[in-house]
Amino acid sequence: RESQAQDQTRNHKVKQATDVAYDPADLWAHFDGKPQAQKDRAKERLNAILSALALIENGMPKTAAWAAVAKANGYSKSTLYGWYNGRNGTPGAKHYDRADWLAALVPGYTGRTATTEFSDDAWEFFKADYLRLEQPGAAACYQRLIRAAEKHGWQIPSLRTIERRIEREIPRTMLVLLREGESALVQMFPAQQRSVRDIHALQWINGDGYQHNVFVKWPDGTIARPKTWFWQDIYSRKYLSYRTDQTENTDMLRLSFGDLVEQFGIPEHATIDNTRAAANKWMTGGVPNRYRFKVKEDDPLGIMPMLGVQVHWTSVIAGKGHGQAKPVERSFGVGGMGEYVDKHPAFAGAFTGDNPMAKPANYGKTAVPLDKFLQVLAEEVAAWNAREGRRTEICDGKLSFDQAFAASYEHSTIRKATAEQRRLWLMAAEAIRVASDGSVTLDAGRAHGMGKNRYHADALYEFAGKKIVVRFDPQALHDTIHAYTLDGRYIAECQCITATGFGDTEAAREHNRARREMVKATKIAAKAEQKMDAIEVAGKLPEPDAAEIPTAKVVRTLTPALHRHKTPQKRPLTANEKKTLDRLKAEQTAQATVHELPQGMVQRDRYWVSLRERVEAGETLEGRDAKFYDGYQKTANFRGFRIAEEDLASHEAGK
Repeated sequence: RESQAQDQTRNHKVKQATDVAYDPADLWAHFDGKPQAQKDRAKERLNAILSALALIENGMPKTAAWAAVAKANGYSKSTLYGWYNGRNGTPGAKHYDRADWLAALVPGYTGRTATTEFSDDAWEFFKADYLRLEQPGAAACYQRLIRAAEKHGWQIPSLRTIERRIEREIPRTMLVLLREGESALVQMFPAQQRSVRDIHALQWINGDGYQHNVFVKWPDGTIARPKTWFWQDIYSRKYLSYRTDQTENTDMLRLSFGDLVEQFGIPEHATIDNTRAAANKWMTGGVPNRYRFKVKEDDPLGIMPMLGVQVHWTSVIAGKGHGQAKPVERSFGVGGMGEYVDKHPAFAGAFTGDNPMAKPANYGKTAVPLDKFLQVLAEEVAAWNAREGRRTEICDGKLSFDQAFAASYEHSTIRKATAEQRRLWLMAAEAIRVASDGSVTLDAGRAHGMGKNRYHADALYEFAGKKIVVRFDPQALHDTIHAYTLDGRYIAECQCITATGFGDTEAAREHNRARREMVKATKIAAKAEQKMDAIEVAGKLPEPDAAEIPTAKVVRTLTPALHRHKTPQKRPLTANEKKTLDRLKAEQTAQATVHELPQGMVQRDRYWVSLRERVEAGETLEGRDAKFYDGYQKTANFRGFRIAEEDLASHEAGK
């Protein structure tokens, strides 16, 4: 009887039937997303509710039970009872399944609410506008959606509801791909962790250039930010050598590599970018898989392969270099060389800021002389290598880069360079064809129109009409040069016989670089075009109502001009003008054909799918269908639908 009475009390006084429509998975996802402090408060509330219910089940009056437990836990009776029974329209714990009470007692969960009607076309319109590489703001897209909805009679919810649907239905990876591009998507993949314990000091080096954020005054009076090329040992992370110049160029890499080899020895491997300065043929000529240059049979063998250094290129992923593969780049980031060199107290007033939006208040106040900059740079590089407690794999939070390098270098087999090899990196190289009189002409000053230098040696008669490689000092073009075959065999020392050349290649290189950059930028701008998806969105917008023009109250009489221009007579079109006119007519015809196609994103994709089925059935498309079938595959809309199609197929296969 006692057990039966307790069951009746439980059935009548402790209501556990579910009164609220909710999704348990969504409820617990909300619980998991809350901080631990709120989860702990939910546990305290649940324990208090369970204590009160236990007293009620044991015969204590309901009001007395809630009051006693509330007082013991420091709550008011109404607050404790509200958590259980609900208040102000918010359901209490008793309205949920008993297993979900803990999650329901976490603040902020409202359960499933009524879904606002959202037309399918409106949803597709918003996605087409929002999921673009231009990364438009959601608020601006929503305003365009409002205007389009008024025109087409669509039902749309609030902006916040749309944002929640974007978060819920579009995976983060797809959102990044469509709004930031493939390169950003690649960056989301976890980086590879590589160990260096199986190599030794100087076995593998890597190099990169760093643009300093300091104004430096150069000897010619130019004020510009310097750039330093660093060679770093991968095993110990020590800076081995460096050279500074106004821009990243071949001479900088060549001379800094020579410093490294002279002081430490010849490395076995080197990792560099595929930039024009780093992957130049004088350093890496003959190395396969150079991304920026073709490997030709008559290319001179570069310094690195000539010394037996195996060159490794950083990866090109999604059209961009993967610079993170080089450890030296990490020393250029936050807390790196820029912090110790660029912000050095000796450079106060010359610091430019890390970016155009972070200029200091004293921006451009002064410029540091070059010799002073180089002095500070040398001091800071030495201090960088000597600082102990480095948290790298080899230093282990104890050693400095210097100590880690020395410990391994002393017990490693190191190759040293000979006097003949030294000529390879102390001089610039250029491939030149030998004239019939046994002379070669070096036009290093061509960009400034300062004439050319001619050199001669009797040994060159054997190479008349053939290409050879000459190595020279770019700052002493009137001195002797050294001739080599294309595969690196030494020929002879050549004397200058016409000393009319410009004595420095640096200014010529800077002039050529500026001209190339201007041409490249113009070509890129000329190829820019609008995306079809963006045009579709613009076409959905209603045309603005014509503005009402008020009636003018004051009218001024127009005085005719005394002399009117004569109408120019028509002249025959030139061949180029006729060709341009024919092209424009063809584009207009193609544009008219496009407008005959389905206009909606979904409709256009379904139309393409139907064409694909026809192609798979063996049919050959012609005319408009063939053009649309090929052109549509190049759009972002096509890629998005195919990704969704693959995801759906994977989901169905999983079932």
